[in-house]
Amino acid sequence: MDHSTQHITSVEVCIIGGGPAGLMAAEVLARAGRAVHLYDAMPSLGRKFLLAGIGGMNITHSEDKANFARRYTDSTDWVGSWLAQFDAQQVREWVHGLGIETFVGSSGRVFPKEMKAAPLLRAWLQRLRSMGVKIHTRSRWLGWDAQGALHIATVDGAQYVQANAVLLALGGGSWPRLGSDAAWLPILQQRAIAVAALQASNCGFEVAAWSPYFAARYLGAPVKNCALSVAGQAFRQGEWVITASGVEGSLIYALSAQIRQQINQTGCCTVLLDCLPHKSVAQIQSALEKTRGKKTLTKHLQAQLGLDGVKAALLRECAPPDSFNDMSQLARYIKALPIELLRPRPLAEAISTAGGVCAENFDQHLMLQQLPGVFCAGEMLNWDAPTGGYLLTACLASGFVAGQGMLRWLAAGSVAD
Repeated sequence: MDHSTQHITSVEVCIIGGGPAGLMAAEVLARAGRAVHLYDAMPSLGRKFLLAGIGGMNITHSEDKANFARRYTDSTDWVGSWLAQFDAQQVREWVHGLGIETFVGSSGRVFPKEMKAAPLLRAWLQRLRSMGVKIHTRSRWLGWDAQGALHIATVDGAQYVQANAVLLALGGGSWPRLGSDAAWLPILQQRAIAVAALQASNCGFEVAAWSPYFAARYLGAPVKNCALSVAGQAFRQGEWVITASGVEGSLIYALSAQIRQQINQTGCCTVLLDCLPHKSVAQIQSALEKTRGKKTLTKHLQAQLGLDGVKAALLRECAPPDSFNDMSQLARYIKALPIELLRPRPLAEAISTAGGVCAENFDQHLMLQQLPGVFCAGEMLNWDAPTGGYLLTACLASGFVAGQGMLRWLAAGSVAD
């Protein structure tokens, strides 16, 4: 591009992406007196944040720091370094500073008192604007031109922006209709920046097929008071839901990283369902071996074990037929019923994505070593977390770390004004 005919806008700080990570970095920089311009492709900011909060805005989690950091599995050390600077307690204090009260639910999750995301986002944007942050919507980043200016497509045509510090906070690849469409991925790969393939996380998984009988009666049914295990690991309690294609829900999301890893390694994943986590195999077998008289086995399961509805139907669906003639076998299947999962649901349906820009690309302040002055934050980084407040907390923490890093970069004067 010949800039002799193309106007370039010069700004101090340019943030691309108006989700939680980008907004947090904007706050850090604006609070320090820096002039921040924030660009987002969508007509309004925080769309995924708002949708995620429709069922109850889960901000963070109240568990202790060590256990909290371990939720990030393979990325515990990297994400833990962000949490060392902005942890769950600081997230709560920050929310309180916006005038939003919080409470800890019975699960340990932290929610706004009103359980809604909209008041929080509204108060946040109002504060950012009062701090001087300039927000540009309907402005899609398309990469850099030959001279290193940011190329941004707007409703008024192409704009070219030169900034002293740049943050990319463009999200992953889930819910693309809300803005996280991973269009940034080839742009960074062309710059020889290592990016791990995006994969669905906190998502549903598909089975080969439910039987017509089962699908007709139990589509959408919640499976409660149960536990699941993946790859011989400890059982985890919770609940999940039967879908037309397979399984979904909070317990499935919590295990999605393990399930995905097993599918990647072997082509499928067999999860084990404990239908009665509060009873032992011996207790179940003893109950099953009681005289049932003229009762059917279905009625016997219900009378002796309270096993009925979707759990009893899953037992019929997944246990071998001959196990129903051997109570010792049936007891073992009730405690460890195999359900074979073949693949995750499509990326666009996932709550979040694993994969993204790899840790080795960055310095400790989340600046790309190949592109001095360019930082990244949020879900576009290569980390993963379950639902429960961990996703949002890490996004905010990464935005905080990147914002602090940008302040250091600007203070050092590494880029000419």
